[in-house]
Amino acid sequence: MIFRIVSGLMALLLAFAAYVNFNDPDPVRWVAIYGVACAASIVAVVTGTVPLVAPALIGAVALVWGLALATRVPSFDVYTHMFDEWEMKNETVEEARETCGLLIVAVWMAAVALHSWSGPR
Repeated sequence: MIFRIVSGLMALLLAFAAYVNFNDPDPVRWVAIYGVACAASIVAVVTGTVPLVAPALIGAVALVWGLALATRVPSFDVYTHMFDEWEMKNETVEEARETCGLLIVAVWMAAVALHSWSGPR
């Protein structure tokens, strides 16, 4: 039951992330990654489990993409100050924020995959 509640909260968070990316210069890929992670979370809410391949694939894509973006952020200091202001200061801050979003997706999909692998409770 707790997993379904957390899945519902994550589905809301991921839906919001997809929504705010509609005004991004390249919205399709961002709405897609957050949208499929949201869909997997909704399936987890409804059924208690998700076919293992779905969260594993979504998480792997988000992890590889996030790590690729992370290599373009020159310093860890950018991450500690990326929310000092809500406006986009520069491209480096945007890439740090995008990296964090993708890593959130990857970690959450790993949790969904682990739960699905161990079976519904």
